[in-house]
Amino acid sequence: MEPDTFFKQIGDQTRLRCLILLVTRGELCVRELVDAIRVSQPKISRHLALLRDGGVVDARRQGQWIFYRLSDCLPAWAQTVLESVERGVKMSNPYVGDAKRFRRLAEPSDLVA
Repeated sequence: MEPDTFFKQIGDQTRLRCLILLVTRGELCVRELVDAIRVSQPKISRHLALLRDGGVVDARRQGQWIFYRLSDCLPAWAQTVLESVERGVKMSNPYVGDAKRFRRLAEPSDLVA
């Protein structure tokens, strides 16, 4: 992954908010991100698809739910950038609000809309 491609991928606020939650929380489903970020499901899904297609996140399906996590193939320098950004913004808006609103859903069966 080239740095310019990576920075274009994370340059959108919605994508960065998703990534910050993925850095801190690990693997998340779309519903958890929608609840935390308060952005519509189609918008979150579209941004996650861009991140997946760009190699920044990996996705796995469990029944009807799709779970996302940082890509196993993400270069170490990119992982370091995301971790550094997370440390720098975690106490500022909108990231602090996202963290407060986050709630882990115990089971995929809890994800009924």
